Amino acid sequence: MQILFLANRFPYPPYRGDKLKIYNLAKRLSENHSLHLVTFLQNKNDKEHLPHLEQIFESIELVELTKAQSILSCILGFFSNMPFQVLYFKSKKMKRALSKFMAKHSEIDAVHVQHLRMSQYLEDSKVPQILDLPDAFSLYWERRLKTKRVWWQHIFDKMESKRIVQYEQKIKNYKKCLVCSLEDKIHLEKTHNANNIDILSNGVDLDTFGTEEHDYSHNHKILFTGNMDYAPNVDGVVYFTQEILPLILNKYPNIEFVIAGQRPVKQVLDLAGSNVKITGFIEDLAKEYNSASVVVAPLRFGAGTQNKVLEAMAAGVPVVCSDIGFEGLCIDSGEGAIKETDTQGFAQSVLSLLESEKKRKEVGRKGKTIIENNFSWDTISKTLENYFNQVCK
Repeated sequence: MQILFLANRFPYPPYRGDKLKIYNLAKRLSENHSLHLVTFLQNKNDKEHLPHLEQIFESIELVELTKAQSILSCILGFFSNMPFQVLYFKSKKMKRALSKFMAKHSEIDAVHVQHLRMSQYLEDSKVPQILDLPDAFSLYWERRLKTKRVWWQHIFDKMESKRIVQYEQKIKNYKKCLVCSLEDKIHLEKTHNANNIDILSNGVDLDTFGTEEHDYSHNHKILFTGNMDYAPNVDGVVYFTQEILPLILNKYPNIEFVIAGQRPVKQVLDLAGSNVKITGFIEDLAKEYNSASVVVAPLRFGAGTQNKVLEAMAAGVPVVCSDIGFEGLCIDSGEGAIKETDTQGFAQSVLSLLESEKKRKEVGRKGKTIIENNFSWDTISKTLENYFNQVCK
């Protein structure tokens, strides 16, 4: 097949969720299909990574989008019904570029549209399209509204949530819409009375995270990973540090909580202390996971599955997470990840792992097996290939 990937971000280096998914799926699909990429260029330095993508895509079209342009789009669209998440990626240049691309490449069999943000493009195209959502966006904003935030943030969240629910109805215009968990699928089907939704899980590169045998002998390090300018991650580490960690320190006063991720905002940096370490960007995350005793994902809002949970499980590290990081796994609590939804329970589950090497090993090894069987990018890319075959019939 000739497949166009319409991506909201330049998919290299694959250090964040949306880049990670496109890169790994395309890398594997390119072995049997001809792929093309049209995406935004938000950082001119990304051009130095083009050789990596040129090994995967036959053609690459980059459309420059500056932060100033995105902010202006949001200002001009303030009184519209379009979500700010979508306005931020609104671009006349992109519309023109796609129009020229489709006219030049009449051989395209299908289009992979990444994220609700890119659904504003190619709406009139007759070429079969799959909309691939990272999660049910309306569920994400619904949960965000329930989280305690300052008054002006709550007003914005309420406005954006309403716009998202209305705009998300576009999913019914696609031959197929994909989400990464059953929870997201059920939510969208119920919210929009949609019957075109299937599941495409997030995945893990087993060559990166699943090669070493984890050392279960130590119990001195708790790890959180993620992009540290992402609101659910920021809220999660603040919540863990202020409310859960003190309960753990009562029994293990020398424990180290490591927050590993790029672009930490001031709210995260302010958490640093004798028991809390902020690393910033980590190039070798596999090494970081291998040095951890327990990985935590105490997210209080969000949707879908969490790469931090999948990667830790692939590395054989036991995980304690909220339902936000757990529901998309389709496993029982304790099979690699332990689900906890309240402060005391979360702290107690972390403590139970720190207290027992046997339990760390049991939970960690179960998780590793689950990832190997169900969440490898090789398996997931074959699922996407089957979905393309379906929409092209």
